[in-house]
Amino acid sequence: MKIDQLYKLFEESYLIDTDTRKIREGSLFFALKGENFNGNSFAISALENGAKFAIIDELKYHTHPNTILVPNVLETLQSLANFHRKKLNIPIIALTGSNGKTTSKELINAVLSKKYKTTATVGNLNNHIGVPLTLLSITSTTDIGIIEMGANHLKEIETLCKIAEPNFGYITNFGKAHLEGFGSVEGVIKAKSELYDFLRENDGIAFVNYDDPIQIIQSEKINSIKFNNEIIQFIEANPFVKVLFKNTEIESNLIGKYNFNNIAAAISIGNYFNVSLNKIKEGIENYTPSNNRSQIIERGTNKIILDAYNANPSSMSAALENFNQLKASKKVVFLGDMFELGSESLIEHQKIADLVSSYNFNEVYLIGKAFSTTSAKNAFIYDSFEAFKTSTLTLNISHATILIKGSRGMALERILDFF
Repeated sequence: MKIDQLYKLFEESYLIDTDTRKIREGSLFFALKGENFNGNSFAISALENGAKFAIIDELKYHTHPNTILVPNVLETLQSLANFHRKKLNIPIIALTGSNGKTTSKELINAVLSKKYKTTATVGNLNNHIGVPLTLLSITSTTDIGIIEMGANHLKEIETLCKIAEPNFGYITNFGKAHLEGFGSVEGVIKAKSELYDFLRENDGIAFVNYDDPIQIIQSEKINSIKFNNEIIQFIEANPFVKVLFKNTEIESNLIGKYNFNNIAAAISIGNYFNVSLNKIKEGIENYTPSNNRSQIIERGTNKIILDAYNANPSSMSAALENFNQLKASKKVVFLGDMFELGSESLIEHQKIADLVSSYNFNEVYLIGKAFSTTSAKNAFIYDSFEAFKTSTLTLNISHATILIKGSRGMALERILDFF
């Protein structure tokens, strides 16, 4: 079946499903494959649960008149998303980067939605499946689409750009994330800059942080909207980030100076799209982070900064630097392993161990296999969360400000159970 024919079926419901447990009546079910599952085997179940058609790519499952056999289900989903994107004819803002993608996306959405009907990536569904699904969730009532793009190998951002065809783009930063896949920081820069390459070749517009020399270099010969600390001024982060724009103070609910650039980008993009200053301020100030991202939690006499959604050497260093600058009499740190660093893992974990030791926090806990290989002054070190849990049934910590940060796989939010 050709894409234009499949699109006519999509237009009957504008619903795409990939999970038979969440089938919506009249949807198209795409039988995607993973390492541990084959969606083709669930095609009949999807139809029985309410899907109108099931898109499959294995002949032996083509046993029902409402199954549609295609060469490759994933590629068909991506092609359908691109076909839909062309039909939409609306501005699409794409953003990527090593740190802060999801927070930036949510801030941009919070600002733009004050004036426009927006559709943005849900959570961090930012990969080769998430991007098509986000595009296909955009309706004719949407004014602006906001698409987060993630990658851990070269050419992935290039592929996502070909699917989404963004008119605008923003790269948060270039840091030490997914080094296992990219090979080096140079590989990170090359991969993330694939967004710039697409904008350059297609007469798009980039929002560029001119306080970042790498962004300046990589965005050469692209139409760009520039912002920096002179245009949007950083005031303080104690603990919440406060900025000044056009003589108006904006106080966010985000902690850490490292979130300043995320806020500045949202302000710059909102200003470009003619969102009023009052509405920009309202959008930023009403946004509250969730899902273990820079949340502040009160437990008894303790104030806990929970930033356990993700971690890499760049974000870990920034979080520790910010934590060191906070005004608090007693500071305690819990750090979990950083994943996907490849051959650089042990070196990068020791650098973080050295850094956290240099700040002289009251107590430091390092948790995980990689951190267990490090040496850190006056730190409690455990090779797994289970080892930490076994030796630490309760934490006798009071009247402290606490930082909890680690990669998602460490699930360090479990530490909250000890308070």
